[in-house]
Amino acid sequence: MGHGGSVIEELMADHREVEEMFARIQAMTGGGQQLRDAVDEVTIELVRHSVAEEQYLYPAVREHIQGGDRLADKEIADHGRVEEILKKLENTRTDDPQMSPLLQQLMDEVAAHVQDEENNLFPMLRRDCTPGQLDDLGDKIRRAKSMAPTRPHPAAPDSPMARKLLAPGVGLVDRARDFVTGRGKS
Repeated sequence: MGHGGSVIEELMADHREVEEMFARIQAMTGGGQQLRDAVDEVTIELVRHSVAEEQYLYPAVREHIQGGDRLADKEIADHGRVEEILKKLENTRTDDPQMSPLLQQLMDEVAAHVQDEENNLFPMLRRDCTPGQLDDLGDKIRRAKSMAPTRPHPAAPDSPMARKLLAPGVGLVDRARDFVTGRGKS
């Protein structure tokens, strides 16, 4: 969950981790509890990652990059689509015929988002932010991920201030539910 380094290094490490999770899901031959555990694992990582980006990365994009409002709004809209899919997956049994199409839709959305961030957004951040600013953002992202929710909440407000105020409490409730149910411990 916490990889270290600048915001770009941290988020790219998250991206590789999610890609590995997706590869494990694609390699699975059956469903059942093994698939549920893998879907829960990728959900936890994607929700934490998204919340942290919305709290710290996108406000920095708005502040430092010319046209940053448009870029941040697009990235947040991408997150909204992913969170809706995650919510559907959370409520879908692994033997449901909709599970595979939903997983494919999730993988496609996340792959497009990752490609856009790594090919467009991250180079702009490198250009327009100092190494110190990028390191500071990396620290903030790591802290935010440690307190972030672990379940999709598509109806939650996605403004940075609302996320900063609500995420720790929602995250605490999510982690308590996870502890009681054993979710995310595979």
